[in-house]
Amino acid sequence: MKKKDLNIRFEEAVAIADEMTQASLPQDVQLRLYAFYKQSTYGTLEPKQTSNYHIRDAFKTNAWMQISHLTSDEAKESYIEIINTLVKK
Repeated sequence: MKKKDLNIRFEEAVAIADEMTQASLPQDVQLRLYAFYKQSTYGTLEPKQTSNYHIRDAFKTNAWMQISHLTSDEAKESYIEIINTLVKK
């Protein structure tokens, strides 16, 4: 599959996700989507120390770190798969 096709499918999945409300998604799904999105668009997380670290940020950072071994394309595929599963429900 061409990279362009993947990028188009990813952008479509992001547009669908933007229409979803946080209340409609379980928190674990929100965290996975966040992590796959960040890995897809920013690459591997580079942790930084901060004194104002909140528990919410810790969960988000942990979710991202858990999938940091994935390439951008792998993360995009996973993101698309989750969105497609949610749309089918």
